Amino acid sequence: MTIDEIRELIRLVTDTGVAELEVQRGENRVRIRTGFPAEVAAPSPAPVYTPIAPAGEPAAAARQEAASSKPESNIHYVKSPIVGTFYGAPSPGSPDFVHVGEHVTAGKVLCIIESMKLMNEIEADVTGVIESCLVQNAQPVEYGEALFGIRPL
Repeated sequence: MTIDEIRELIRLVTDTGVAELEVQRGENRVRIRTGFPAEVAAPSPAPVYTPIAPAGEPAAAARQEAASSKPESNIHYVKSPIVGTFYGAPSPGSPDFVHVGEHVTAGKVLCIIESMKLMNEIEADVTGVIESCLVQNAQPVEYGEALFGIRPL
């Protein structure tokens, strides 16, 4: 199954409101769940663990909340099209694809997201200046999570 086929399945689940979809082709199997069924009793709330970020480095949740709660009208957010692991450089020890303050054109590779052992290049979809990188190298990312803030030109 290709990434495009998986994306189409995600769109299908989202558009139809189906709670769960499982597709198998040969040895490949994908299960997509949108939530828990209403008849399942929710367990009592468990304590929430919030990792403490090193000094001067905001927690990922705080960065994501800041990006989603108060989006600037003139900032375009490049979001992750898949679930996976974010990498800012093509390989360990290589320079990052982009840096904050750098001018980028639409189509420029911004990062790689590794998903199911495939390296997926994420490209800028607008021309502008990188205002922020909202995730750290080797950090897991979710579908739809903001990765970069770009001020369009």
